[in-house]
Parts: sequence; structure tokens; C-alpha cells
Amino acid sequence: MDTPEQPQIYLITPPTITLSTFPEQLGRVLDSSDIACIRLALAGSDEDTIARAADACREVAHARDVAIVISNHVLLAQRLGLDGVHLDDGARSVRAARKELGADAIVGSFCAASSHDGMTAGENGADYVAFGPVGASALGDGTIAEKDLFQWWSEMIEVPVVAEGGLTPDLIRALSPHTDFFGIGDEIWSQDDPVAALKALTDAM
Repeated sequence: MDTPEQPQIYLITPPTITLSTFPEQLGRVLDSSDIACIRLALAGSDEDTIARAADACREVAHARDVAIVISNHVLLAQRLGLDGVHLDDGARSVRAARKELGADAIVGSFCAASSHDGMTAGENGADYVAFGPVGASALGDGTIAEKDLFQWWSEMIEVPVVAEGGLTPDLIRALSPHTDFFGIGDEIWSQDDPVAALKALTDAM
């Protein structure tokens, strides 16, 4: 039996970021831990605000060779030189996003707690699927993505999987054998010291 590789960290930005302080904070977090990818999960639809935030975060990420994707804004992903898109609507937009962004872009899909949506997203060309929330979180409609789902997915499906939403050290310990990535966001940004908060979570892997 192969020992599964340790899951990687998939960092999710806060919904609103302060441009004067967040890029530096992001840089500190990236320097403190091995981060596989960053998702710009910005609230609102003002393209100027999103573009400014994306430019600042992209510079920090790409300076450290970390990929950066944006939630849902397929056309902005292209325009702003980002590495791809994270879609919140299950499998519905995956095919269109893949066609728009091309084969090299990252296309990910949030599938709540639905293995069916996850499989469809994979068939439609998603590079990864995300299930969640795994703990107490406002993510999706609040339906918990149970450990069984990750266990089944990791045994049966090749497409990499992200566990996100309400992560705690205990959940990370339980899910580490069954997930490829942990989507970590509010768990660290809501704390005074995001670097220490991230370390507390990664130590549980």
C-alpha cells in the first residue's frame, strides 16, 4: 500500500482585500509555507477593483512561481494574465471555460457535496474539483461534504480533489489521507497572525 503524498495547500484570498497591506501579507504567507495555488475569491463585480487586486496578487504569486486563478471571471482571467479560473457552479461552465481559456489554463470546479457534479466536471475537462464545506462554514448551502465522499473519490477518481470550508486541525488530520489539496482561506485571514494560523493547520497533516 503506497503512503499517500501529503496534501498541498491551495490558498483562498478573503472576499475583500486592502491593497495597501494584503499583498505584503500574502507574500509572508507564501514565504512561510509551500503553496500550490492561490484563488482570488473576490466579492463584488466591479472590474476595476477586481483588476487592481488581481494585478497586485499576481505579482506576489508569480514572483514565487505560484499559480493564481480567479473565481468565476473567465474573461478577466485571460485579460489579467492569470493562470485560470475556479468555477462555483458545479459542472455547468467547465466546458465553456476550457474552450475559452485553452488547454493550458487551470480550470477548477466547486461541486459542494455532489459526487455526480464532480464526475461531470472531470469529464468536461476540469483540472480539479473542490468539495465543501467540510466543517462549519457559510460555503455553498452548508451541506457538509463528508469524509466518505473524499475517501470514495480518492479511491475511484483520478481528478485531483480539494477539501475546503471550515477546516480545523482535526478535520485536516481526518481528511489528509483522502484529499490532494486543502483550500484554506478564512481559517487564516480571520486570525491576527495568518502565518501562525496556517502553521497550526499544516502541522495537523
